[in-house]
Amino acid sequence: MSHFIDRRLNGKKKSTVNRQRFLKRYKTQLKRAVADAVNQRSITDLDSGEKVGIPSRDISEPVFHHGKGGIRDMVHPGNRDFLTGDQIRRPEGGGEGSGQGKAGQGGQGDDDFIFELSREEFMDLLFEDLALPNLVRNQLLGTTEFKSVRAGYATDGSPSNIDVVRSLKGAIARRTAIGAPWRTRIRELEAEIAVLLSSGVVEDDPRLCVLREEIDRLKTRIAALPFIDTFDLRYQSFVKQPEPTSKAVMVCIMDVSGSMDQARKNLAKRFFILLYLFLQRNYEKIDVVFIRHHTIAQEVDEQEFFYSRETGGTVVSSALNLAHDILRERYDPGIWNIYAAQASDGDNWDSDSSICRDILIDQLMPLMRYFAYVEITPRQHQSLWYSYQEVMAAHEHFAMQEIDGADDIFPVFRELFRRKEV
Repeated sequence: MSHFIDRRLNGKKKSTVNRQRFLKRYKTQLKRAVADAVNQRSITDLDSGEKVGIPSRDISEPVFHHGKGGIRDMVHPGNRDFLTGDQIRRPEGGGEGSGQGKAGQGGQGDDDFIFELSREEFMDLLFEDLALPNLVRNQLLGTTEFKSVRAGYATDGSPSNIDVVRSLKGAIARRTAIGAPWRTRIRELEAEIAVLLSSGVVEDDPRLCVLREEIDRLKTRIAALPFIDTFDLRYQSFVKQPEPTSKAVMVCIMDVSGSMDQARKNLAKRFFILLYLFLQRNYEKIDVVFIRHHTIAQEVDEQEFFYSRETGGTVVSSALNLAHDILRERYDPGIWNIYAAQASDGDNWDSDSSICRDILIDQLMPLMRYFAYVEITPRQHQSLWYSYQEVMAAHEHFAMQEIDGADDIFPVFRELFRRKEV
């Protein structure tokens, strides 16, 4: 057996490349572990790092070893119990680690490899391949954004923009150009000295002394050339180019009525926290409008949206009407990409579900890029679900999913906001 051991010293922060290589190599296993971890987290720690386990069989490394030499003949008998692709069960007991099975006399194995993800790495894996559907880059009148782009070099600018390499190249070129006539003259004088010496002139001949003094004077002038001058300095130049911008607003609507018990409210909060983290991380310019409702809808701030304890009856149309009023007053659909996400248990006032359907079809959906509805209920669907099915049939950019428990939150979230290929 041959072993190759890398004993090179690994200084501070020099393992970053190896860490990124590890993340790339075991990305599938890490994404699966991150998805499992989300469902086990509390509301307050969804955006922190995580320790994830990778089965030891998934991180096995190839090794060099000596094979059996010589010529060998063997017969591999068939079997009547297994087909191609079948997995053979491991022997019980004495096992593979990971704390499963009974005690045994023999056998050995490895525990799962535990890898600690930083907050940034965890969030990258969590929200990879997600995007707001139908996002359009609108050219904004009066609020055009500019992007700085390189525009060659300039002879003046900020000291922080000095291009050292370009400046040194200019200095070398200047010294070479100015000193070229003097170097040519030096070569001519040295040639004259060589001719005189070959003709038998002695070293202390006055003619040689004059020629050597002239060479020394020219070399002094060349040496006096400044190494770098202010004329040589070159600065990186930047110009601002207008570019289209994408501005989006997300309207978050959460049902806090009496039928939404604490368990359902926690599920709704976890869904909206995932959504909020996703928006804040992936998009620079996005507004988030928070609306809570029971019989009365209110626009609230982030703190009150997630932690207020107010409750009451259920009139869902009050939230939809408030959302429409806010969009009409503050968000022009010609400029803004408008999105909405709603979470409810589906329980609504008897005659209000049809009103909600009409508000969505006639007023809200024409303004929307995308509307996502999540129903949080392990029971049979209520009237709101069936009314929203009519909305989905009328508008393809309306989506609806149901959540039965904590394990469904992340899969539903990914299904609603997965990146679609154009």
